[in-house]
Amino acid sequence: MDDGYELLDCGDGRRLERFASRIVDRPAPGAIDPRRDPGIWADAITYRAGRGWAAADGQPASTDDEVVEVAGVRLLTSLAAGGQVGLFPEHGRNAAWIHAAVARRVPAPAGDGVADPPNVLNLFAYTGLLTLVAAAGGAAVTHVDASRPAVQWARRNAEANGMADQPIRWIVDDALAFLRREARRGRSYQGLILDPPSYGHGGEGGHAGAFRFEHDIVELLAAARAVATPDAFWLLSTHTISWDAKRIAGILAAGTGQPLRAVLAVPLDLTATSRARLALGAAARFDPLDAEPR
Repeated sequence: MDDGYELLDCGDGRRLERFASRIVDRPAPGAIDPRRDPGIWADAITYRAGRGWAAADGQPASTDDEVVEVAGVRLLTSLAAGGQVGLFPEHGRNAAWIHAAVARRVPAPAGDGVADPPNVLNLFAYTGLLTLVAAAGGAAVTHVDASRPAVQWARRNAEANGMADQPIRWIVDDALAFLRREARRGRSYQGLILDPPSYGHGGEGGHAGAFRFEHDIVELLAAARAVATPDAFWLLSTHTISWDAKRIAGILAAGTGQPLRAVLAVPLDLTATSRARLALGAAARFDPLDAEPR
C-alpha cells in the first residue's frame, strides 16, 4: 500500500478514507446518498462525536503519525480531537495552480546576486499543505493560523519535507488583526491564500468575538486587499455548505475589484474509488498574470 491519500467511499453522512496504511471512517455532512460499497467499511478506525476514535475491535486507536504524500508534499497525519487528521485533502486540487502562480512571480536571478522571492500570505493556513507548495515553488511565505497546535503541526510538516530552513514566517494570530497590522506596516504580498472557517474564534492578539464566514468575509477580503499588490494572485476557499463555487467566485470578484469573468469557480469535490462523489466545499481563484486561467 502506498503512502498517499484515497477516498474509498462515502454516504449516510460518513466518509471512508485511506491515509497511507490507516483506514478511517469519520463524519461527512455532505455525504447524503447511501454508501456505494458498504462491505469495505468494517475494519476502519471510526470517529464518533463524544466518543472519539476507536479501532474496529472497539479498543482505542493509535494516534501515531502516518506520513501521507499529497501534491508532492509529505504531511504528518494523526487522529486528532474533533475528528480531524491534519489534512484537508480537497486542497490538493489547488496545489498545482498555486505552484504555477508562484513560479510566474519568481524573478530571474540578477547579475550580481539572487533576486528576492515573491511574498505569499496564507491565512487560516492549518497544517501547511499550501504553505509548503508555495515555498517549494520559490515563494517566501507568511503562514498564519489562530491555533498554536496547528502552526506547530505545520512546522513539523516543513521539517518532514526538509524545508525547515525555507523562508517561511510562522505566525499564531487572528487573521483580520494580522492583516490590519501588516497594512499599517506597509507590507504587501504578491499572492494571497485564504481558507476561512464557517465559524471560528480569534487567536492570540485577535479581535473581539468570533469569525463568522457569512458575516465577516466582506471585511476580511477588504483587509486582505489592502496588503495585496495590484498583480497579486488570489485563492479563496470555504467549507460553508450554503456557499457553492459560483457564489464564492462572486464574492471574491466583488471583494477584490476583479471582473467576474476573470475568476475561476472551483468545486472542491472528491470522487471515491467506489465512484461516489463527496462535496467538501468550494473555491475561487484568479491570477492576472495567467494568460490561460484554469
